[in-house]
Amino acid sequence: MDATLWDASPGWLNTASYGLPPRRAFEALQAMLADWRVGRTSWEGWDASTGRARESYARLIGVPVADVCVGAQVSQLLAPVAAALAGRRFLVPDVEFTSNLFPWLVAGSSVRTVPAGSLASFVDRDVDAVAFSLVQSATGAVADYAAVVAAARAHGALVIVDATQACGWLPFDGTLADVVVTGGYKWLMTPRGASFAYLAPSLRPLLTPYAAGWYAGEDVHASYYGPPLRLAADARRFDISPSWPAYVGAAPALELVEELGVAAIGAHNVALANRFLAGLGRPPGDSAIVTVDVPGAEERLARAGIRAAVRAGRVRASFHAYTTEADVDAALTALTG
Repeated sequence: MDATLWDASPGWLNTASYGLPPRRAFEALQAMLADWRVGRTSWEGWDASTGRARESYARLIGVPVADVCVGAQVSQLLAPVAAALAGRRFLVPDVEFTSNLFPWLVAGSSVRTVPAGSLASFVDRDVDAVAFSLVQSATGAVADYAAVVAAARAHGALVIVDATQACGWLPFDGTLADVVVTGGYKWLMTPRGASFAYLAPSLRPLLTPYAAGWYAGEDVHASYYGPPLRLAADARRFDISPSWPAYVGAAPALELVEELGVAAIGAHNVALANRFLAGLGRPPGDSAIVTVDVPGAEERLARAGIRAAVRAGRVRASFHAYTTEADVDAALTALTG
């Protein structure tokens, strides 16, 4: 990976909390802010970035762009799904990030939590929907996507995937699921406030776009005022009016991920994660996120200027395209020196 595409300071091992913007994304955002400050342009040019980001996301997960809606956060995008499936029986990993848990509970659905590593084995005829993260935030564990999908389909259950900790480094086929939702500000390196959802055509007739406004219209420019209701025929009917700064930064970030290639980024990330694990005497893994239990690790890393996170009582380190071997080695020195 060419780390010069970013302006990352040494020691950032915390992409699982938020990703660092590629230089081109940061510069696009600065130009937008400069125009906004003085009123140099209309908003349509900024909004074109929303379409570019939507198209890029669709390509990254291999789904039709007509099946992708845009929003601000994962839980917001899941809200219409939760409302439509209220009362259904959900199966969810016991360490699932709550953006993919609270919506089902708020809607009054029955939720059973089970160990994430054996999720597929718990799918049975009493499960209506399986909701899980492709990569767990707390542990970095990569789900057996194919096995979960196969088990769900065998029992007629829906598949709802949170790809926030996966999309951008882990290749996967979005069409295998009924819903794939992704917060962009981590591995896709967008500003916070840009999120995406794939909504399968077979599921959309069940959903109601309660948050619909002008941006959900078939023709947004003809949807400013008055009746009748004229929503988009495709997944855009679930759009909310986008935060333009977020999407101005999102489009070039996602396009860079495409240019570099998700598989290549993933190979880079996992190699660095395994270098880190090997330096601590741990076996290799398959994730860009690793968690370790080293006495005093948080304080030792902080003293060395290494920025990581603590999740579920363990230090969580995450490695992305801008991470270098020098970053890894500095962290190892701090932990083992």
